[in-house]
Amino acid sequence: MSELKVEVVQTSSLGDRSYLAHDGQSAVVIDPQRDIDRVLALAGGLGVRITHVAETHLHNDYVSGGLALARLTGATYLVAAADEVGFARQPVTDGDEISVSALLRLRVLATPGHTFHHVSYVLEGTGGPVGVFTGGSLLFGTTGRTDLLGEEHAHTLAEHQHASVRRLADLLPDGAEVWPTHGFGSFCSATQSDAPESTIGRERTANPALRLETGDFVARTLAGLDAYPAYYAHMGARNSAGADLIDLTPITAADAAELAERIASGEWVVDLRSRKAFAHRHLTGTLSFGLDGPMSTWLGWMAPWGAPITLLGDSAHQIADAQRELARIGIDRPAAAATGDPEEWAGGDDTRLAHLDTATFADLAAARAGAAPHGLPGVDVLLDVRMSNEWTTGHIDGAVHIPLPDLPHRLGDVPAGTVWVHCGSGYRAAAATSLLQRAGRRVVHIDDSYTTAADAGLTIVTGS
Repeated sequence: MSELKVEVVQTSSLGDRSYLAHDGQSAVVIDPQRDIDRVLALAGGLGVRITHVAETHLHNDYVSGGLALARLTGATYLVAAADEVGFARQPVTDGDEISVSALLRLRVLATPGHTFHHVSYVLEGTGGPVGVFTGGSLLFGTTGRTDLLGEEHAHTLAEHQHASVRRLADLLPDGAEVWPTHGFGSFCSATQSDAPESTIGRERTANPALRLETGDFVARTLAGLDAYPAYYAHMGARNSAGADLIDLTPITAADAAELAERIASGEWVVDLRSRKAFAHRHLTGTLSFGLDGPMSTWLGWMAPWGAPITLLGDSAHQIADAQRELARIGIDRPAAAATGDPEEWAGGDDTRLAHLDTATFADLAAARAGAAPHGLPGVDVLLDVRMSNEWTTGHIDGAVHIPLPDLPHRLGDVPAGTVWVHCGSGYRAAAATSLLQRAGRRVVHIDDSYTTAADAGLTIVTGS
């Protein structure tokens, strides 16, 4: 990449990427997450000074670390001029050129679509364009979704998105690298990325925005959009106001008596261990959101915003990791935490411990045929907690559908009897079964890949 280097700072739990571009001495950071210690450590290891921080847009899926990073390093903070914000910044508009150093320059391109004022930054070296930081505009084989500012704007923004992607393709050479922020699991993307890396040339053949005419692209994009996390409603306002430094100091420890009180009062007491460990033994009344999956996305989506959350983990390291993930989406200070194992959390009282029955789709088929494997109850209700698009594409005949994010408010809609619960892989079903168990229901967690359902002899149907 000639004299310029681009380092990726990946946040896999939220499906996003941030970037640090440098020439060996000076650096610019694009779309940093809130936990800026990772970026500072990277810059320190490379021996480069961060002189600029740039936002492609006001983010809806995480609290930005941009303002805090700029203030801490003394860097110039680049934000679209049209965005109304409550802090000092260097406003940028289409066509602006930012000299980071003699070797490294950024050219600003207006690329509305994901938001109205979205911009992309072309990384210019001495030999011309090296690549482009596209934020939520041009992604790998897809684009950013266009409904986050309200459904009433989705159609107009989809038209803008189509035009913006085509503008990037028209202005940049085929060899230019594409560096998006979204697309790696984030609900900010219309669909997920189809490759780990890409160029403008590859996107010409892979991206619907460059293969379809405007009307077809808009129709396809809007038809594919599903629900997005409820906490997104709080991110834009937080980023417009400007977020302060992240606080990752240790959470207040809770003993067995306090945990019992919090559970009895209906608070969200969250078990961060794997779903298999949770099924084997857990503290009665706790909820399974394992740190081995997208914990912050689902917990942040489902828990009442601002309500106290208590974290349970097998180590202080696990608690700290979860605290970091939650702070990225604006859940700054969990109410309490405890480490150890379920026996310790129960204070030695075995009556406060529970387990979950687990099964496979083959077990489900056998149980539906009246031959439930030993130890498993019969099937009164099969609950599918996948998202609506997944359900429409294909679901098991006779299943009841309640998307996981809706379940806390629709527990009363689950028919009576023993409930077998499934999702796509088992993670979301673990959260759902723990919610149902906390509500006093008899449940079975299908911890299996949905791709095996048909092979197990279960009938798959399509449509709503």
